[in-house]
Amino acid sequence: MFGIYIHIPFCVKKCKYCDFNSFNMNLNEKKIYLEDLKKEIEMYSSDYKNKKIDTIFFGGGTPSILTSKEIEDLMRILKEKFDFSKEVEITMECNPGTIDREKLQTMKINGINRLSIGLQAVQNSHLKYIGRIHTYEEFEKNFKEARTIGFDNINIDLMFDLPNQTEDDWKESLKKVVKLNPEHISAYSLILEEGTELFEMYNREEFSLMDENKDMDMYEYTINYLRENGYNQYEISNYAKKDKECKHNIIYWKCENYIGLGAGASGYLGKERYTNEMNLSDYHKKTYNNQKPIMSIEMLSEEEMIEEKVFMNLRMNEGINRKEFKEKFGIDFYEKYKNKIDTLKERNLLTIDDISIKLTQKGREISNNVFLEILS
Repeated sequence: MFGIYIHIPFCVKKCKYCDFNSFNMNLNEKKIYLEDLKKEIEMYSSDYKNKKIDTIFFGGGTPSILTSKEIEDLMRILKEKFDFSKEVEITMECNPGTIDREKLQTMKINGINRLSIGLQAVQNSHLKYIGRIHTYEEFEKNFKEARTIGFDNINIDLMFDLPNQTEDDWKESLKKVVKLNPEHISAYSLILEEGTELFEMYNREEFSLMDENKDMDMYEYTINYLRENGYNQYEISNYAKKDKECKHNIIYWKCENYIGLGAGASGYLGKERYTNEMNLSDYHKKTYNNQKPIMSIEMLSEEEMIEEKVFMNLRMNEGINRKEFKEKFGIDFYEKYKNKIDTLKERNLLTIDDISIKLTQKGREISNNVFLEILS
């Protein structure tokens, strides 16, 4: 598969936990940015004109902050400049409070066929505390509008281990969301990132986090509850109905190629990983002068590509395909890491057969530690 990621860095208001490259919206900056983005699309289209595009993902920031006309214009130029596959998956991240029926209709008409809606929690007190701009009621209204318009592939983002969140709060969030019957649920544990408002609040001891054992209990409950309700865990934090896995994220986890467009976006092409200028002014200067707005390029060595494939493939429940790994790198994965794999297998953290090597459920619960043990 081959994908395109498009970064829309504007938000009505930055959430307290967010460390993504995002800015409070300024109408003039947005207008200039979208013109720059179109130029960047043009630059890459000549290189990949005949490449079939399997997935497009509008991330942010808040892509749904765009107007209907802006969404229409972006989709038009993408269709003009790239060749979409018949089964192309086009996802737009949406925040409640920035979408309405008319905008959803525009998305649907112009080929966007998957929505990823950021809910995070069903309790309005938690939403307010972490800086979300919406209520649960607004989210539910938007979700139901999307259904009536015909969206049949919707993801809902949820977070556990939020400040002051109880286990019952989390169970209520899962229950309410499952009742809505979305095709996909992403359920992440909160990670406090340095430089965020929530990180500073934690340092000021304004709240405490749940202890590690309770966090693990909530994770295990999530897996079991969603499985009982028809959601297969196919990656550490992602659950889907049959055939509704996110194709775009699978490109990342399988280390396949994608173009990254927009300020702060990253792309992965061949052996190169690149990152665009994050600052809007720097991004503009380069695109204005018809230069790709790349800030840095990393040429990956084979060893780095192997390590990345191990780290990313093991995130998925299907694990590392041994035949595919050997075809790509010319080495047997098990033979390369035999001693470490055998030790991890004895501790019930990995399973191995002729087809694949994968994490057990116990291994998924401490996945970062397992990755470090294999790659150290």
